[in-house]
Amino acid sequence: MLIQGKQITLNNLYAASHNTETKFSVSEESLNKIKTSRNYIENRLSQGDTIYGVNTGFGAFANVKISDSEIELLQKNLIRSHSSGIGEPFTLTETRAMMILRANTLATGYSGVRVEVIHKILEYLNHNIIPVIPSQGSVGASGDLAPLSHLALALIGEGYCWGKYPEKIKTKDLLIEKNIQALELKAKEGLSLINGCQVMTAIGMLSAWESQRLLELADLAGAMSLEALKGSRTAFDPLISAVRPHPGEIRTAAHLTKILGKNSEIGESHLQCSKVQDAYSLRCMPTVHGAVWDTLQFAIKILETEANASTDNPLVFAQENKILSCGNFHGMPVAFAMDYLGIAFSSLASMSQCRISQMIHPAMSGLPAFLTPNGGLNSGHMIVQVAAASLVSENKVLAHPASVDTIPTSADKEDHVSMGTIAARKFRQILNNAEHVIAMEFLSASQGIDLLSPLKPSGDILKAHQILRKHVPFATEDRIFSEDIEKIRNLIKSNAFNEITQP
Repeated sequence: MLIQGKQITLNNLYAASHNTETKFSVSEESLNKIKTSRNYIENRLSQGDTIYGVNTGFGAFANVKISDSEIELLQKNLIRSHSSGIGEPFTLTETRAMMILRANTLATGYSGVRVEVIHKILEYLNHNIIPVIPSQGSVGASGDLAPLSHLALALIGEGYCWGKYPEKIKTKDLLIEKNIQALELKAKEGLSLINGCQVMTAIGMLSAWESQRLLELADLAGAMSLEALKGSRTAFDPLISAVRPHPGEIRTAAHLTKILGKNSEIGESHLQCSKVQDAYSLRCMPTVHGAVWDTLQFAIKILETEANASTDNPLVFAQENKILSCGNFHGMPVAFAMDYLGIAFSSLASMSQCRISQMIHPAMSGLPAFLTPNGGLNSGHMIVQVAAASLVSENKVLAHPASVDTIPTSADKEDHVSMGTIAARKFRQILNNAEHVIAMEFLSASQGIDLLSPLKPSGDILKAHQILRKHVPFATEDRIFSEDIEKIRNLIKSNAFNEITQP
């Protein structure tokens, strides 16, 4: 993968961070920009200029001048002191994504670092030297200071890296084993390694990629539930979305129509029924699922812009003869996007749970109570729905926006912060919960389809049903349904339904 300071997308970041065989290099264009920027910094230093973060302290210590003999120690002290993260470490994949994004922002050529810095990040990636980075401790203001400091700590040969996962190994020992030298920091380079939002952006981008798949599957699960509930296809008529032309609504209505087809044996069986219209969780799928899709597109645009941005402070504009202090490291664009996604996918999971609730209720579904042929002796999907309700309720708590909070830090020098990394971590958990709810809906919907036998659903739903039944059989009696749920979630993760869900 060629690192250029641009052209990072959701897809190529996801692929490169998951594939440990990916090899990285930096473009000649970026190397030239980095050299120009570095030469400018060194010329300014040679003239005796005072430059924030280069020969001054940091944050509230910005007015403290550092002697030339202590500039390199200043950078090393910065990394050591800021390595104050706690909590469960980020995964290998997440950390690889952070390293890719960190290299990419340096490749824009506005940080004033030497080419050795970006080469060292890529050398670590190419030799699978992945730092242990605690997940808590960032307020997302002057970048993801604490977690990125743990990344930089490994680059200078300190802290810990992953050995044979999940075992940790001292970085210095791993470097000896792989015969690789640690990075010696020069002026400004410690600061340039930790200014920016690459942690929240990496978590956000990986989660957003997973979100695309889940949203397609929510359409499929919803369509399967509609068949099980003998619902109507009329709410997906393109005439309806044409007069409220939100792109997501138009897309979802068309996707549901494709999955459901014009009709099916189940559909034909209730053409003359007295039901006038369906519950909102069926009828409003184009509107709600579509709004989630629109939200996701907005967030992806923000994330991809951030992935290819320069987020250092100060920024070096060599051609313009300027070194400018700024706030490009502030995480609010990503924080807002992550909170927005958290709200949207909480709603998606909530609507899925509503459809499960419809299916287990005989007065609403016309199916046996709790989807079991022998109720009383068997409880069927009673607690499947309760578990889904629990996850939906948990998501409501998690969906409270992190970005509305702020707390002054660094002796009030950094008096407004984004909490963007908290927002990204919360969304990751919301998405995880939503995946399980959709898996539960597949479990209930497939059971409902079987209870309508010998009537058959539409072709795509029949294909999905057959995939499910290869792994999770029809429940004639109670069993441990958590095992079924996890099997279906694994199917979601493995892209087993890809052929069906492509719009």
